[in-house]
This record gives sequence, C-alpha cells and structure tokens, in this order.
Amino acid sequence: MSDPRRAALFPPLRLPLPDGTVWTVALLLLAAVLIVDMVTPAALVVGTLLSASVAFALLGASGRATWPLVGLGVLANVIAGVVNGTRDGWNGIDIANRVVSIVAVVLVGWLTHRARQAGERAAQLREDERQLTRERALRQLAQDMGGPLGEAEFVDRAAHALHRLTGAAQVEIGVLERATLRGPHAAVTTPGAAGPSRLGQRLPLEFLARPSGASGERARDVWAADGGDVFLARLRRPGSGDLLIIVTAPASPPALMAEATAALQPLLERTALLDDLRGSRAQLAERGELLRDLVYAFSHDLRTPLMANAMNMDAALRGAYGQLPDDYRATLENGLAANETLLALADQLLLVAKYESGEDDPPDDEGRVNLRDVVLGVVGDLRARAAGRRVTIETDLEGAAVAGRRHDLRRAAQNLLENAVKFSPPGGTVRVTVRAGDDATLTVQDEGPGVPTGAQARLFQRFRPGGAGRGTGLGLYLTRRIAEAHGGEVRYDRTAQARSVFTLTLPLAPEAPYA
Repeated sequence: MSDPRRAALFPPLRLPLPDGTVWTVALLLLAAVLIVDMVTPAALVVGTLLSASVAFALLGASGRATWPLVGLGVLANVIAGVVNGTRDGWNGIDIANRVVSIVAVVLVGWLTHRARQAGERAAQLREDERQLTRERALRQLAQDMGGPLGEAEFVDRAAHALHRLTGAAQVEIGVLERATLRGPHAAVTTPGAAGPSRLGQRLPLEFLARPSGASGERARDVWAADGGDVFLARLRRPGSGDLLIIVTAPASPPALMAEATAALQPLLERTALLDDLRGSRAQLAERGELLRDLVYAFSHDLRTPLMANAMNMDAALRGAYGQLPDDYRATLENGLAANETLLALADQLLLVAKYESGEDDPPDDEGRVNLRDVVLGVVGDLRARAAGRRVTIETDLEGAAVAGRRHDLRRAAQNLLENAVKFSPPGGTVRVTVRAGDDATLTVQDEGPGVPTGAQARLFQRFRPGGAGRGTGLGLYLTRRIAEAHGGEVRYDRTAQARSVFTLTLPLAPEAPYA
C-alpha cells in the first residue's frame, strides 16, 4: 500500500518510450494500414486508421515525431486514394471519405501536440511542487536546528527533525565507535512502531559499509541496509567518531535524506566549534576565579603585616622607644611612606578584583552622595603632601548630588587628585572644580608635563601607566571603572596653556521625594 506522504512529496512521473522505438512502431503501423487501405475498396474508409500512427507519437520522449508523422499520414492517404481511384474509379463519396481521413490525421496530430504540451506543463507543475515541498522541508529542518547547540542538543534535535522530515517509523542517532553506537544518543519512534534501541550494541557489518561503487560524496554518505527497509547516513566529526544516522522505514526517498545530511554537516561543525568555545570559556572562568581568589588572598594577607609594621614605625617616631638619631628617623619616615604606598596598592587590587569579577556591594552601601563633600575630604587629606611638594591646591566647589557608593567615588576623586599633585612641578597649582549642570562634573587641572600623545589611547587601561612618572597603572583604570559603574565617564585633555585636565562626569541623583 502506498504512503500518501511519500506520494505527496514525490509523485510518480510517466516514463515515455525512446524516440527510436516510437518511430519504429509508428512507421510499421502506418505501413500496415497503408497496405490494407490500398488493397481494399475505398468504401471501407480504412484510411482513417492512419491517424493511429500519429497518436502513437504521444508516447515518445519528445514531440519531434508528431508533425513528421502527420505529414506521412497525409501522404499515405493521398497515395491510397490515388491507388483506389485508379483501380475502382473516381466518385464523389470516395473523395469525400478520403478528405475526412486526411482531416482526421491532421486533427489527431494537433490534439496530440496539445496533449503533449499539457502533459509537459503538468509535469513541470509537479516538479515545481516537488521542489517547493523539498525546499520547505529543508528550510524547516534548518529552523528546527537553529540556535547555539552543544553536541548532545544537536543529536536530540536532529533526531526529532529527521523524524518529522522523513516520516520514518524510527530515527536513531549516535556516535559510532568501534562498530558500536554510543552517546550522545537520541532515538525518536512513531507511536505504535516502537523498535529496540541500538545504543551500546555492536552494529551489523551492512550497517557500516558504504557502497563502494557510489559516485559522489553525498551518495556515499547515504546507503540502504536490511533489505532496503533501513537507510543510514554519516555525519563526519574531524578528530572523533562520526555520527551515524539510522532511519527505519522512511516515507520519503533517500534523495531527501541525502540533502538533509548535507544540510546537517555544516551545522554539526558549528556545534563542535561551540563546544570548544564553551570549554575554553569554562577554563578561562576557572582561571579568572583562581586569579581573583589569589588577588583577594594577597591583598588581605598583605594588609595585616603592613598595618602592624606601620603602627610600630609610627610608635617609634612618636618616641615610644626613646630618642632616635636623625638618620634613623628619616629611615623610618621613608619606610612609613613606602608602607602607605603598599597599603594603597592592596586597596586598589581589592577594587580591581571586585570590578573585574562583576561583584556588587550590598544595596545599603549605595545612596545619595554629595560630590562636593567627597572632594573636600580628599583635598583635606592631600594638603600636607601638596605642601611638602610646594604645590598649591585651589578649589571651586558646588554642591552636586550623585547616586552611588561613597567609598568608590572617593577613590575615583583621590586617584585624580593624587596624580595631579604627584606630577605637578614645585610651585605649581592644582585647580579642582565641581559643577552641577545637566550632570555632576569634577575637573582636576594641573601644570604637569602631561601625557604623551602615543600613550593617551591606553591611559585608562589596566596596568598601562601613561603619565610622565611611573606608577602601578591601576589608579586611572579604577577611576574609569568606577565612573562607568555609576553611569558616567572620565576623559583627559591637554589645554592650549600646556595644562592637563581630567574630567569626571556623573549623572545627577534624582530629587528626593518629599516626606
């Protein structure tokens, strides 16, 4: 019993006879009728049978024989009419019958030609419909296999997609290793046609041997087994076992399965790339987590001995161990300054680890922060250091409320002001302004040598110091990350008066609602 799904996808086509066979049979038939017509009385009207040879051209592979046979049929009618008239005498009825025979031959020829044209159009329509159905089926296959898929997901989706495409009783896909089907594996079965799974079983030799005489790579990738009830295909996986597709009792022909296999092959290669990418991302995430933990451990463990060392040196400078020589006091002061630098570095490393890992502070650490108060606090802490370098700090600060974390915003402002004091020449001036317009803006201007043009592009990158002096390369990077985390930005400019200007822009906090 034929399957209606298969007939709908691929309707049977009429197989015409070769043109040589049509010519032979038609000419033999025409010759036989001509001989009978010539030896019989004209009253029998045998000449009408000459149209049968013309109608026989409809069975040919092409329509080239139709009109030549019409011409031969007309000629045969004329020859038979002349022979009959010469032998039996001429009369009006016989001549009229002969004309009818000729008209019949011409009419049959015309109808044969029209029938062939109609048949060709119908065949073309069937072919177009078949092509459209095939393209729709393959397009649906591509849609079913869309999206980023790992190998296990690919195998499962491919089994379901091929089951819908082929209308098979069962579709099974697995990795072929040493003639055994292994995972990842998937099997989809039509209800009522359940078959045993072949997972973990050794497959028969006929399931594994491709036909050696097949031409073309696609033909070698799809072959029949089990008496033609099972079709198999391979999807190649470079460097590992191939995927074996086993389709039992498909409703569609093997050609469609071959095209589906060709469509699945590049998708499988993309899947392998995605698996490699996921594996690489997992390794990078694991390494990043390890590095972050090392930074945390280093920073925390570094702070404890540094703070203890700072307390001891500060106590010695305060006279806890008696009067100290001037050289020893100078050494302790240098050590205390270096200790503060290391503590600042530990704090920066902790902030870097926090921003790089995407960690966030608890919500109660966020709030409405007055940028003016933050900058005043930083300026107060730096005035002594600035005075030691004979640098003047001038301020022009407006109240500007921003939403964020006070500790992080203080770190951003401190990084900008410390750099300005550090790189300002003796006797120089650092000008600090805070303005509240469309945004809150902190501007720090100094008279230092500035940033070389070639270094400006990497100025705010991690571990890429770009100033005139040497540093850790973390301060400006952290300032950028803090600004971005608060919805703002930081930029560097060089004025026409040879001054460096760093501008930190942050969005203003929304007005607090009235109680």
